[in-house]
Amino acid sequence: MSVTVTKKELAEQAMRRAWFPVARSCDLEPGGSPQAATLLGERLVVWRTASGAAVVQQRRCPHRGADLSIGKVHGEEIACPYHGWRFGAESGRCTLVPSLADQSRIPPRAAIATHAAVERFGHVWTTLEEPAFEMYDPQEWHGTAWEWLAARPIDSSTGVAVAIENFRDVAHFPFVHEVSMGPTPAVVEPLDVRRDGVDVYMDRPLDAGDGEWANDGDCMMNYHCIAPGVAIITYDYEKLGKRIVAGFPSPVAYDRVRIFWAVANEVGFRGASLEENLRIEEMVYLEDGPVVADIEPSEIDWDGEYVEHSVPADLFTLNYRRAFEEFVRRAHAG
Repeated sequence: MSVTVTKKELAEQAMRRAWFPVARSCDLEPGGSPQAATLLGERLVVWRTASGAAVVQQRRCPHRGADLSIGKVHGEEIACPYHGWRFGAESGRCTLVPSLADQSRIPPRAAIATHAAVERFGHVWTTLEEPAFEMYDPQEWHGTAWEWLAARPIDSSTGVAVAIENFRDVAHFPFVHEVSMGPTPAVVEPLDVRRDGVDVYMDRPLDAGDGEWANDGDCMMNYHCIAPGVAIITYDYEKLGKRIVAGFPSPVAYDRVRIFWAVANEVGFRGASLEENLRIEEMVYLEDGPVVADIEPSEIDWDGEYVEHSVPADLFTLNYRRAFEEFVRRAHAG
């Protein structure tokens, strides 16, 4: 008897092979306190060894189930807060059981799952299973030196795809972002959108207007989404240089995310400081929160159970949906 797998289930399975951030790099001191994280329901501990390497591992101690995120780091090992069992950063194997007089009797299978850990864009990234793609590395940032500032994460009761669509939807600006962006036209011009596999691009000029969001004046906004979970804008100012805002919604569960995000300035940028750009971009994020919190359904309806109507202003988000479906196909094919 065959079992039908829904598109929603395929999407959730595929995301286990995608890279997502689980902590800010600045929150992890060498040998310092571990951090708790949850990714697609998996409880993780994120920590930094005394030598400076970021580590992502299973949070549950396999002895009696204590939470390793409230444990302590000892050099290249993490110790359980309950009975002091220690586990190595690279292998996850138990290296010490304090109650044993003879350490050769450590249970040979005592270990915690260890996941890949990559630091980029001010965050620690991981993947629960063999990644379907290499870690994100946008081509448009190559050849430029950047200074990054990671923001405080924001929790949202949406899935990854709904969060990304919100970041890249341009028709909601006059209704949600009146304060941060000031008055903006309700009519959306024909959008210049192009998709290349899991990447979606759009170039759109920014008319600075009266909002705080654009105090540095007019520029070109280069939009880029990478399915499933990266949404970036590179602002290109003719006389000031370039800056970035980047959003990385990380799925705590299929339909709930922790939005990690950051800003960056080109080294030598002559406009607003990193701190000022973060303050302005945070205004935009926080204005979105109350609206997206009640979107129904909270994640894209991949199985077509809800009625939706689209218009030309949705061209970017419709292409992102195609990119997400491409990601799912490739994740299951590889």
